[in-house]
Amino acid sequence: QVQLVESGGGLVQAGGSLRLSCAASGRTFNSYAMGWFRQAPRKEREFVATISSTGATYYADSVKGRFTISRDNAKNTVYLQMNSLKPEDTAVYYCARSEYSRLSPRGLEYNYWGQGTQVTVSS
Repeated sequence: QVQLVESGGGLVQAGGSLRLSCAASGRTFNSYAMGWFRQAPRKEREFVATISSTGATYYADSVKGRFTISRDNAKNTVYLQMNSLKPEDTAVYYCARSEYSRLSPRGLEYNYWGQGTQVTVSS
């Protein structure tokens, strides 16, 4: 069983930065793509970013140029560096592990999810 634990959320002013971390259990972390998703109040969950097992990355248009996803396979951890934050970035952010090694922008491609971490951006 894989467990994913997110951390790093919080309250930040618009224009500020946060770095989210997601620690994964299991010995095959480096074989799978990882992703970040978010869900704002009264909205559906949406894709934010994904990183393949080889380090390729792909972003939602809404965060491209502001967010950076990365992974440290030695630490079984994936990160989301969020810069130039906007109030519309406010959401619960979820880390997830894909069933595949390739880039995975769809939620259906993931079979393990973390519990989420709240990010609130004030204007």
